[in-house]
Amino acid sequence: MGESGSQVIAAIPARWGSTRFPGKPLAELAGRPVIAHVVERALAAETVDLVVVATDHPAIAEAARAAGATVRMTGEHASGTDRIAEAVLAL
Repeated sequence: MGESGSQVIAAIPARWGSTRFPGKPLAELAGRPVIAHVVERALAAETVDLVVVATDHPAIAEAARAAGATVRMTGEHASGTDRIAEAVLAL
């Protein structure tokens, strides 16, 4: 818990579609999906109580769960901020 007793949440937007690099969260980096590396770094942060991945794709959700994240499936959004807002409000 944070100093005020509130929970600190690391919210990670991870969408499949991208004009520059579709599927980037599942691209392999050092033999593992990029999303796994991101989740593990967030989980290692001493001040983070919960890591949530907000995604629109089942394969990203599966990889994020396997790395230890809580996952919230989201709809279509214009921005990562909107995707995170939907996911966090659903907690």
